[in-house]
Amino acid sequence: MAIVRLQHLLERLELARFPAKVIQLNGLTVIHQYLPATPVVVADVWVRAGASSEPKEWSGMAHFLEHMIFKGTKYLPPGMFDRIVEHSGGITNAATSHDYAHFYLTSAAPYLADTLPCLAEILLRAEIPDEEFYLERDVVLEEIRASNDDSDWLGFQALCESIYQYHPYGRPILGTEAQLLNYTPNQMRCFHRTYYQPENITLAIVGGVKEDFALSLVEKSFANFSVRSECPPCMVEAEPPLIGIRRTQMYLPRIEQARLVMGWVGPGVEQLQDALGLDLLSVILAGSRSSRLVRELQEEKQWVFHIESMFSLQRDSSLFTIAAWLEEKDLERVEAAIADCLLELSLNPISEAALERAKRLLINDYTFSTETPGQLAGLYGYYQTIATAEMSLLYPIAIAQFDAVELQRIASQYLSCDRYAITLMKSC
Repeated sequence: MAIVRLQHLLERLELARFPAKVIQLNGLTVIHQYLPATPVVVADVWVRAGASSEPKEWSGMAHFLEHMIFKGTKYLPPGMFDRIVEHSGGITNAATSHDYAHFYLTSAAPYLADTLPCLAEILLRAEIPDEEFYLERDVVLEEIRASNDDSDWLGFQALCESIYQYHPYGRPILGTEAQLLNYTPNQMRCFHRTYYQPENITLAIVGGVKEDFALSLVEKSFANFSVRSECPPCMVEAEPPLIGIRRTQMYLPRIEQARLVMGWVGPGVEQLQDALGLDLLSVILAGSRSSRLVRELQEEKQWVFHIESMFSLQRDSSLFTIAAWLEEKDLERVEAAIADCLLELSLNPISEAALERAKRLLINDYTFSTETPGQLAGLYGYYQTIATAEMSLLYPIAIAQFDAVELQRIASQYLSCDRYAITLMKSC
């Protein structure tokens, strides 16, 4: 029987009762879950201000701003926020993707009142001092140079640029060295004051802090946002379907093994059901030692040193990849073997045993990744940023409902054996 429709899953989700509360407060979205058994609390702030929000001529600005957020405000000089958090025994960090930037704080529950207002201060009222801007730019430039020395990163970025020729997902999150050298502090202040506004922010608070106290603290801390600005518009174009095979060859020094990376465009979060089916197919193909490609190409034929498959859920259009490390002489036959495997998936349903094994792996992984306050806050914040927090509960329910016929349809629809992008990396 085909997988139940998303609407039915949402009905089951209502019965499951979302364990956190989602509240609109001061214009931003707050997600709170009280865990009385833990003395720790995590505050995770998610901002819809990732690389996809950048004007094309400002590529890399979102990630650079992530660095500059920690350079303080008029009332918190550079380094002060980190010292306050460390003094209370907490930790803080941040990350930027195409769909978001997020900043998280882990603290003992009694210290949240000391640390959360400081996190709000640097996020809402970042000063972006000129001197700090140019000093930190050198740090980001070193990140870019380090990435350019990473063969696997170069191959993956080349694949993204080949697949996403119109959508911002094809641009590097870090930007380029030439671009960063042209940016000014005023441009960054403009980007910050355009996007770091309440309607773009989700704050997930999970741990040993009760709701009344948490909401009162958020209401006071996230009250005064910077005066709005308006940076140049970001034009996001829909990516047309792949036609044929887009092939990129790279010749790199100092690589001992050749690389092969293949990619397909999947649906965005609006077609979550199909997207989760691709996640299941990634496990069936190369997610464990018993997976098809691992068993055939790595263990039986020994054509590859390592092979893996990954699915990355993104807001607009997701990415499915298969990567292999191998001898250069085997590139052609490994690519052909992968294409044959995908054709087989589209023509014949997989066995019940293989399907149940893949379901078990994914559901167990999901269970193990929702055990700590930090994991839960990250899960809720991520889904609220690209869709709704409640959708985070759909994952194990949807995975459990898939059958072989539905997966066959998804493989046929999205994983074509003659429409994909491929990057081949060889030693020069």
